[in-house]
Amino acid sequence: MEIKRSGSQPSGKGPADWFTGAVRIDPLFSPSEPARVTGSLVTFEPGARTAWHTHPLGQALIVTSGLGWVQREGGAVEEVRPGDVVWFDPGEKHWHGATPDTAMSHIAIQEKLNGSPVDWLEQVSDSQYSR
Repeated sequence: MEIKRSGSQPSGKGPADWFTGAVRIDPLFSPSEPARVTGSLVTFEPGARTAWHTHPLGQALIVTSGLGWVQREGGAVEEVRPGDVVWFDPGEKHWHGATPDTAMSHIAIQEKLNGSPVDWLEQVSDSQYSR
């Protein structure tokens, strides 16, 4: 058993290669192999969002506060609120983030495949974000 105490892991800034706007990532868990699951609390300031990306084994988002948007490639932008749970299928191209006026936080849970839980792609353009 391992207990990760609140405040024992430093917050990180979402890298500009993978995010637009101010994003804070608070790691929650990433156990050693053979476990593959990882989890983080991600907070997006208004207007902030991920780049397009995929997850080799899928991803679950649990919205904990605020108001956010999620979109899969070819689909409509969907609004998400606290208590909503979003599942992205393995390999499904998508993005997620805050709305223009409201911050949003979610817990992101995904599994690593060959050591990586995510494949980052191009940035979400302002026109894609605003539609």
